[in-house]
Amino acid sequence: MQRNEKQEMVGALHAKMSKANIAIAISYKNIDAEATVKLRKTFREAKVDYKVVKNTLAKLAAKGTSLEKFIDKLEGPSAIIMGYDDVVAPAKLLRDILREQGEKMTVKAGVVQGNLVDANGLKALADLPGLLELRGMLAGIIASPATKLVRLLNTPGGQLARVLKAKSERAEKTEKAAA
Repeated sequence: MQRNEKQEMVGALHAKMSKANIAIAISYKNIDAEATVKLRKTFREAKVDYKVVKNTLAKLAAKGTSLEKFIDKLEGPSAIIMGYDDVVAPAKLLRDILREQGEKMTVKAGVVQGNLVDANGLKALADLPGLLELRGMLAGIIASPATKLVRLLNTPGGQLARVLKAKSERAEKTEKAAA
């Protein structure tokens, strides 16, 4: 690779690292081409970047970003996973992939919104509800008081309607009995 190509790669990687809310460094070994293609496709569908880069280039690109904290962990074959919006979704995705791959992939370190985390921290993050799930919970919490208010306002009217219906049925029974 030529020097100018390396500089372009470092620049592009630096731009992505600057935008990333979560980045995870993983080590890999003995992963065949088919599994790698599947990994890339899975990450691409989830809008998560998966890059296999030389450690020296990754260290250069990480300088001046929040990901600078984990450059010490980049030793040996490394891949970097970067997510931009939801920090939980990439962690969940990685958890599933690690189960699937077994010993072939291991987490070296991660940076979540500027904080360095280890493999256990990423496991805990993966167990949290994702952004969409949290939005759904919040919508339910917001709608709950309104639902209760409507139910409360409808209750007296419903009770009155049941009383009137029962009274009319009783009146019909007494008319039939009298006839």
